Amino acid sequence: MGRRYADNFDVVHLREEPLLAVVADGMGDGEGSRTAGRTGVAVFVEQLSAAGVAVDAATLRAAVARAQAEVGAAGRRIGGLTGCTLTALAAAGSALWIAHLGDSRAYRLRDGLLELLTTDHTMAWLGAVNGWYAFDSPEARAARYQLTRYLGHPAHPEPDVLNIAPRPGDVLLLCSDGVAEQVPYQRIRDVLASSGAPAEQVGRLLADADAAGGQDNASAVVVRVVPA
Repeated sequence: MGRRYADNFDVVHLREEPLLAVVADGMGDGEGSRTAGRTGVAVFVEQLSAAGVAVDAATLRAAVARAQAEVGAAGRRIGGLTGCTLTALAAAGSALWIAHLGDSRAYRLRDGLLELLTTDHTMAWLGAVNGWYAFDSPEARAARYQLTRYLGHPAHPEPDVLNIAPRPGDVLLLCSDGVAEQVPYQRIRDVLASSGAPAEQVGRLLADADAAGGQDNASAVVVRVVPA
């Protein structure tokens, strides 16, 4: 939960077989944040868990679209800001799919290199990439709260959808920005490269986020690819 908020507005879902991991981060600390995360994840998971549905780009986009509609409807009932991020990892045979909206992240550690697989849908990311300001500047810090895509957005923006081919030894991390913004890159790499079960690695990352100040809810899922 961290030390800033009185509740945890992140939502995590993990199904191990077949793999489906989801991390959502509510926007703000009110009822709209709580409802968006719970509704968005529940609807997304339900859509992908429908009998006979194989995970591919089309089903991921359809699941996100349904979640967008339900979160939007909840927002109209609540009457205030109702939105959340959504980053999901799903297995389909020997492939993995990622669906992504917002600034929660998906990382992959492969052969010692930690790569960020997703793009933050924020004005801070646009500003840093296009040279409007430095990524660690006051302007960038303020712009990190300006999401360009999220569940509940009135324009119903589409997700980024990625297909990746896993290799034995890969370690994948899904996390909310409470981890990504508080735990340095090198520390994330070191934790994911360390021995121990994925649950232990999650515990280390959350402890690090708390030790760094606990300024946000922090959530993580770690997936390790093992030989078939």
